[in-house]
Amino acid sequence: MTEDNARYTRIIQLLGKEKFARLQRGRVTIVGLGAVGGHALEALARAGVGSFRLVDFDVLQPSNINRQILALTTNLNRSKVEVARERVLAINPDCKVETMAAFAAEDTTEKILQPPPDLLIDAIDSLNPKTQLLVAAYGYGIPTISSMGAALRTDPTQIQYGDIFDSRNCPLAKHLRKRLRRRQIGRGIFCVYSTEKVDFDYQQSEEPDNATPFADRGRQRNVLGSLPTLTGIFGLYIANQAILRLCQEDQ
Repeated sequence: MTEDNARYTRIIQLLGKEKFARLQRGRVTIVGLGAVGGHALEALARAGVGSFRLVDFDVLQPSNINRQILALTTNLNRSKVEVARERVLAINPDCKVETMAAFAAEDTTEKILQPPPDLLIDAIDSLNPKTQLLVAAYGYGIPTISSMGAALRTDPTQIQYGDIFDSRNCPLAKHLRKRLRRRQIGRGIFCVYSTEKVDFDYQQSEEPDNATPFADRGRQRNVLGSLPTLTGIFGLYIANQAILRLCQEDQ
């Protein structure tokens, strides 16, 4: 058995050759390559997805090491998208990987989303750019899986998947729903969220994170406690749903 054939043997055994071929033809855009997005990318690359557009403006920092799969002491201060590209190609040298060191905002969403991918994964952790990206993707009719709040949670059994308008007990999702309704956005945006109750509403005063190239864009980030386990599970759950969707015949 050749190395290329052996690489995806177990995927093919489970899904079959036809569905695996759809994965190889799949085009996925991932916006945000932090704790959730990095794990989603890792799983999708190992599943054989054939094409990625990776979007993140940030560089790897020491504070990322506790939970981000891309973050190592050997690659600190490097661009996340470039480190991610190298990792994907180390998994699958035949994968097509496009990188964009860009901040998701109203003036960049068209560049990020065009031409439209088969699936968008939103792993942004800031409310304003997250809203702008989801509104634009909805307008373009791009299937989307979005990550809600993974920080502050400790119970993996309360992680769920569904339409954002069906989510509950997630402060981030609550604020997003309000913003989406104001923009006349309806059902159809799916998300991974936790029903575990947390004492944070995303409107409290925010503590600045380490400086980044786009620190002057929008509000400063929230610095919230998080476990590598919960954020990783969020990313893997997103990847699992993405695999199932990309395998569908209408892709």
